[in-house]
Amino acid sequence: MCVHGGQASPVVPNPAVTLDGMPTCLLSDPWMVAGCPGVPSSVPPCVTAQWVVGTTRVTSNGQPLLVQSSQAVCTPAGTPLLVVVTQTRVTAI
Repeated sequence: MCVHGGQASPVVPNPAVTLDGMPTCLLSDPWMVAGCPGVPSSVPPCVTAQWVVGTTRVTSNGQPLLVQSSQAVCTPAGTPLLVVVTQTRVTAI
């Protein structure tokens, strides 16, 4: 979710690795943000997001995976995404 409350979701999840039957997400995957109000009005609404920090030791298809400590930047606002839902059965660094 963006800091304004917009819902973020991956455009193309990674089906090569699943956790609890759900596809994982790679650092390089683009994300879309829907329903961002862009508060305050001087800030444009978030439309997309790109992750910039992922795993350092675990990869899939040669790309880092996203974990709870991952960080992303929304475009065009430049604000972060908040990680609010994760799986808890597997941990990685």
